[in-house]
Amino acid sequence: MDGLMMDFPLTLSAVFRRAEALFGGQEVVWRNPDKSIHRYRIAEWAERTRRLAAALVHQGVKPGERVATLAWNHGPHLEAYFAIPLMGGVLHTLNIRLHPDELAFIVNHANDRAVIIDASLLPL
Repeated sequence: MDGLMMDFPLTLSAVFRRAEALFGGQEVVWRNPDKSIHRYRIAEWAERTRRLAAALVHQGVKPGERVATLAWNHGPHLEAYFAIPLMGGVLHTLNIRLHPDELAFIVNHANDRAVIIDASLLPL
């Protein structure tokens, strides 16, 4: 790879491993739907992301299958954002601003294998 700008591939798995190796001690901070603040370190995020990927595989999600997310922009959604493609699945983010009938149509049409939903969004 002499003469190239990068000495590693710009794949999601490489970015994931690099973030963990270089920034494992840095914090991820977000506000929960109840307005509380939550913090954890990148190293913990990486471990939780790996566990979520393994849980999806254990639940029968196969490479190439779609997994929908209906979640706020926070740490657990970041975990899903990486876990799904890292285990070979296709990330299908749902728009929380859509009407429940529209969401149901989209999920059914996409033939999602699984859906990850924030508890606060269950009424949708």
